[in-house]
Amino acid sequence: MQLTGIGLYTFHEASLLTGISAVNLRRWLRGYQSGRGEDKRSVPPLWETELADSELDSLSFHDLLEARFVKEFHKHGVSLQTIRIIARYARELFDSPYPFTCKRFQTDGKTIFAESLRESGDTELLDLRGKQIVFNKIIRPFLYEGIEFGLDERALRWFPKKNKKVVFDPTVAFGKPIVTDIGIRTDILYEAYLAEGKNRKLVAQQFEVSQQAMDAAIRFEEHMI
Repeated sequence: MQLTGIGLYTFHEASLLTGISAVNLRRWLRGYQSGRGEDKRSVPPLWETELADSELDSLSFHDLLEARFVKEFHKHGVSLQTIRIIARYARELFDSPYPFTCKRFQTDGKTIFAESLRESGDTELLDLRGKQIVFNKIIRPFLYEGIEFGLDERALRWFPKKNKKVVFDPTVAFGKPIVTDIGIRTDILYEAYLAEGKNRKLVAQQFEVSQQAMDAAIRFEEHMI
């Protein structure tokens, strides 16, 4: 399969970048076994990843962003069962394998959310106030902030910080965080910075980058997301 242009992240890297445990990421993307004995059953992944047919134990760029949505839904009381139903409705409606990071979810997601809650029985979030909290205060201002969309309405790039000095671009450096407009990975600059006794000026000269680029890389690596 074609591995270039989709981004590649180990589960450890994805855990650091999203704040989701590697265990949960594996359960969401690989599925798991539930119950014991005769009650044991297989729980399928929440979605089929771009790397499902690959032997790589990794996530793609879209998997990374989609997982952020699952985390926020779940953190605000939406069950994984409901999230699975929401994803199914949205995939069918948007004809997209990654519905949460499809641009249309910003406008049509609230209706899908309400229908999914009714089907799953998660009635506690069915009131108007609950839906407003999930969408108006979480989905629109936080999760979509920094995502740049392509003509197909799928996520194209992601700027994790408001200053847009660092970007995740699946077509560059296998999607690893890079300094915007320079294309050098933040971890490479940071490792050089540490190796040179934290002499940022020297490293900036070695890599022929600006001091601002060095500062952006250092801040990102030290604080992550």
